[in-house]
Parts: sequence; C-alpha cells; structure tokens
Amino acid sequence: MTVESTAARTPRRSAGSKAGTTGTQRTTRTTAKKDAGAGRSGEPALVQLLTPEGKRVKNAEYDPYVAGITPEDLRGLYRDMVLTRRFDAEATSLQRQGELGLWASLLGQEAAQIGSGRALRDDDYVFPTYREHGVAWCRGVDPTNLLGMFRGVNNGGWDPNGNNFHLYTIVIGSQTLHATGYAMGVAKDGADSAVIAYFGDGASSQGDVAESFTFSAVYNAPVVFFCQNNQWAISEPTEKQSRVPLYQRAQGFGFPGVRVDGNDVLACLAVTRWALERARRGEGPTLVEAFTYRMGAHTTSDDPTRYRGDEERLAWEAKDPLLRLRRHLEAANHADEGFFAELEAESEALGRRVREAVRAMPDPDHFAIFENAYADGHALVDEERAQFAAYQASFTDAEGV
Repeated sequence: MTVESTAARTPRRSAGSKAGTTGTQRTTRTTAKKDAGAGRSGEPALVQLLTPEGKRVKNAEYDPYVAGITPEDLRGLYRDMVLTRRFDAEATSLQRQGELGLWASLLGQEAAQIGSGRALRDDDYVFPTYREHGVAWCRGVDPTNLLGMFRGVNNGGWDPNGNNFHLYTIVIGSQTLHATGYAMGVAKDGADSAVIAYFGDGASSQGDVAESFTFSAVYNAPVVFFCQNNQWAISEPTEKQSRVPLYQRAQGFGFPGVRVDGNDVLACLAVTRWALERARRGEGPTLVEAFTYRMGAHTTSDDPTRYRGDEERLAWEAKDPLLRLRRHLEAANHADEGFFAELEAESEALGRRVREAVRAMPDPDHFAIFENAYADGHALVDEERAQFAAYQASFTDAEGV
C-alpha cells in the first residue's frame, strides 16, 4: 500500500472563491466523515503492513525498517501487547473496587504504543500523556509505579532520567512543548538522539500543540509527534475537531505527516523508526497519526455508551491489534500452542503481582491537597481543611454508633 503524506498537497482555492459556501462545507464534512472510518474505499491511504486478518502486506517505502524482524521479535511484540493489556485490565478492575482514584485505559491502542515504543533507542527521550502504559512498559517502568500515581501515593514513582521516560502529564498537550524544548537542547548539544511526544486527537486541538509544531519546525528540532487518534476526545468525534485528517496538519507547519494503521504493530514500528531516523539525521520533526480506536472508556469516570453505539465498537473489535498479530503468528507457524499457554500463565502472574502490590500500598494522605497551596498559609485553606477534617471524622463517628 502507499502512504498519503503531506507531500501530496491539495490545490489552493482561487482568490475569488468563498470559504463559507455550502458546497465547500458539504465536501469537507463528507471527507472528514469518510476519513473517520478509515479502511473503506475513497479514503486517505494509511501505512499498513498487517491486515486485520493477519496477512503481511508489502510496502516498498517502509519494509526496509522492519526487514530484520525475526519470528522471535514478532513473538516479543505480541508478548508486550498481551502483558500490557493484562496490566491495563487489572488496573481497571482495581479502580472499580476502590483501590485507585481513576484509571485511563489503553484498551485497543496496544499496537500503537508497543510498536512506537520498541522503535526507540535507549538514549531517546519520551514525553507521555497519562495513557502511555504500553510505552512505559517498553521503557522499563514498573507498572506498579503507574498505579501508585493513580492511587495518589506518589507523583509517578520513577526517575525520568533513569528510563528516559518523563513523568505522566495530565495537562492536555503541554508535554509537546516540553518535548520540543528538550529536542532543541539535544540538537544544540550535538547529540544524535531523538525525542518523541505522545498525545491524542483531542490534544491536537490545543494551542500548546500548535506552538510546539511552530517551534520544532523553525528550529528543526529532532522530535517525533506521535498522535494516537482513537477517534474520540472523550465524547467528541474527530470530525468535530478538524476539517482535514490530523496528519495533514503538519503541512501547514512545513514538516511531513504520515497516517499509519494504529492497530498494526508492525506498521507502527516501521513508521516510527523512519520518523526517528529523520530526526537523528537533522531533518527535523515529523507528525505520525496512528489511526486506532479506544475500545474502552476515556477514563473510568466516563460512560462511552452515552455517545457512541455498539455497532461502531464491534466493528473495531474485529480489528483488534492482538488478534491481528496472533493470526499472523499462527498462519506463519511462528508460534505454537505452548507459546500462547506460557504467555497466558505469565499474564495471570503479572495480574496477581500488580493486585498484591496495590493492596499493599498505603492509603493516600487525604490532607496533602491542602499543603503548599500558599507559601505562608491562607485562612480560607485552613477553613477548608477543617471542614474536610470534620467530614472525614463523620465516617469514624458513624462506625462507632
């Protein structure tokens, strides 16, 4: 398959045409609507190396970036995705049982995260959002540290410089500015490492992301912007955020954009390697749009049944990234039942370890939120602390009755 990149530019509108005409708006909406469903005829092409049925697709441009992939490597990618999904499922269950305050699931986005995460070198630096659990796994971050943050007992629990993996960023889109500044520093230091910044389709509408695109382009920063377009910014579909496919936004800033099948771990690996190598050669930033789907809720406080239907979810479950790679492994005789059985046992062991670790964690300090609000204290904060203390004490009093 071929890739439609920002090199394929659309003709400019004539000076006499009106941007607000009904025909133009109708065409744009139709294009956006088609683009949101990717995979049907007449839509922008995307880089794909494995079909949903697990068949290997040749691609002259990106095949060289996975030419050295062995059956063992493919089994490793599958193992990463299985264990990441198991950890994610356990975290969701723990939140539902009151052990975590919140959880942002990555269900359905494993291929985008593992494929891009395994493309990185040790000396590359990662700036994540709050959903990059698969990338954290690839960088060697213990899953229990992620859970400690969502339990409220730490602010991340890992040394960012120990894994070249920054702490999770909750503020939407701000990590792209951090990544751009860091990449500019890397370039000035003369290093050949690269930086990658993860964000979602919703964050792509943030001003911070636009500023990052501007500065990275002007300063030719060695940064890859990796957008996981899971098609829903909480309850808003992508077509309500952009009149064009997200990867095409890069052309307005003067650097390449590529759309990749985000449920194809092999394609995500290849495209990210290509983008990282561009950065290391001094060719500047790249926008990678991994077109995927959030099969679960935005977070555990969200109810996706209120804004999307079962038909859409079921259609994307048929494109499950894990099922896709398993079909390929089985068809090519790269894995037998013994491999899958051992992996299932390893997966269950990981789930137990995670659950035991979380239950052994202390309860969060309920009053920490009032600390460091003001350098010298504040009467209103003191009043709110006292009110909260009385509220907490009411539970103890009720139990004693």
